[in-house]
Amino acid sequence: MSELANQLIITSANRKNMNIIIPMAGMGKRMRPHTLTTAKPLLPIAGKPVVQRLVEDIVATCGEKIEEIAFIIGPSFGKEVEAHLLKVAETLGAKGKICYQDEPLGTAHAILCAGDTLTGNTFIAFADTLFKATFSIDKNKEAIIWTHKVEDPRAYGVVKLNDKGEIEAFVEKPQEFVSDLAIIGVYYFKDGDGLKKELQRLIDEKILLKGEYQITDAMEHMLENGVKFYTGQVEEWLDCGNKDAFIYSNERVLEFKNHTEQLVDPSARIEQSVIIPPCHIGAGVVVKNSVVGPYVSLEKGVQVEDSRLKNCIIQSDSIVKNAQLESSMLGKSVTYIGTPEALSLGDFSTKI
Repeated sequence: MSELANQLIITSANRKNMNIIIPMAGMGKRMRPHTLTTAKPLLPIAGKPVVQRLVEDIVATCGEKIEEIAFIIGPSFGKEVEAHLLKVAETLGAKGKICYQDEPLGTAHAILCAGDTLTGNTFIAFADTLFKATFSIDKNKEAIIWTHKVEDPRAYGVVKLNDKGEIEAFVEKPQEFVSDLAIIGVYYFKDGDGLKKELQRLIDEKILLKGEYQITDAMEHMLENGVKFYTGQVEEWLDCGNKDAFIYSNERVLEFKNHTEQLVDPSARIEQSVIIPPCHIGAGVVVKNSVVGPYVSLEKGVQVEDSRLKNCIIQSDSIVKNAQLESSMLGKSVTYIGTPEALSLGDFSTKI
């Protein structure tokens, strides 16, 4: 067999498809009241659920053929949510899979709930974060941990690098400066099966931190056993952990997508009003005698009248009249008729 033929066989063997695992079973308590009826990863950012934007951006950014996407959810999410997630995977040309985490037992436990998908080339991303990045995955590297430089690393888990650019330590919330490279919850493992064994070891040996099994403990053991970890960096990291962070993330995503997505649905009715872009205006939205924007997302069926909105997320089928709202987030089917203030109202609320 010729040398060229050998090279082609080797290249073909190394070109394995990617699996994606998205843990998203958390309660999202910091986002209440919005997460009392909707799981945090399903809350909308610029017209799409956070988890959908995350998966679409991963697929578009890494440029790999995706074989399977496993969504790790809570058992109470419901069939409608499960169907939506499977549809997201399908539209991206991948097989969707629903896995359940019955108890909140930590990041390692969550990932292991998708054990059948944890094989070969595996990309893991926790669904409470979004990022802006352009990268390709170097499959010659055993593991890549994506990071972002932060001003105050004391609130984060960080990585410490050696002089070769390899990770030599994972440090949780260092009170003295070790590194400013914060771990953002996005990982690549060349050997998903190897990671699965390490996660199972934590369970079998009951290695817990504050009552939970953590992926960092598994990675530290892999590091001690010679697995080489590298960093990748993202241009921007968006945390969706609380109301103010969520509204800011909506602003940034609107900026990112302003020239690549149709943000105003053709069925929206804009009457005697001004829309200051970028804004997302969903299907069936009616805006009358109002100024909307910048950085406003009006989801499907929202009605706005005689109002001024800026930096707001108004979820589906809500009504806003005679209002001046900024840095506010209203849930589904909210009726708000009122005076200027910063708000965070849950689903099915009425404020008059």
